[in-house]
Amino acid sequence: MHEFQTIYQALGEEKIKTLVHYFYQGVAANPALLALYPEELQPAEERLFLFLQQVFGGPQIYSEQRGHPMLRKRHFQWEIDGDLRNSWLNCMFAAMGKIEIDQNTKEAMMRYFVQVANHMVNK
Repeated sequence: MHEFQTIYQALGEEKIKTLVHYFYQGVAANPALLALYPEELQPAEERLFLFLQQVFGGPQIYSEQRGHPMLRKRHFQWEIDGDLRNSWLNCMFAAMGKIEIDQNTKEAMMRYFVQVANHMVNK
C-alpha cells in the first residue's frame, strides 16, 4: 500500500471477497463463533464483504442498503468477551494469512481489526 492508497485500492474487490470467504470458513469451524449465527453464513458473509469494501475505501453499498454501520449497536445483542474477541481476531488473521497482502496494508488492516474487535467487547 502506498502512502495515499486506500486498503480497497491496494487489495481490490476480489481479495476482500476472498478474505471474507476464508474468514467465514474459520467461523464455520469455530463453535463459539458459529453459535452467533442463527442463519446460514452466506448472508453474513455478503454483509461483511460490503462493510469491509466500504470501510476500506470502496463503494458505499453497505450504507446504501443497511444505513450507518452502528457496529457496537448491531452486535450488542450478543455477549462478547475477550475470548470471543480473540476467536474472531484469530479467524480474521488466519484468513489474512491465506491471501497475498503487502506488509503495510496488512499492518493497517490488523490495526483496524484489533481496534474494532476491542470496541465490540461488552462483557
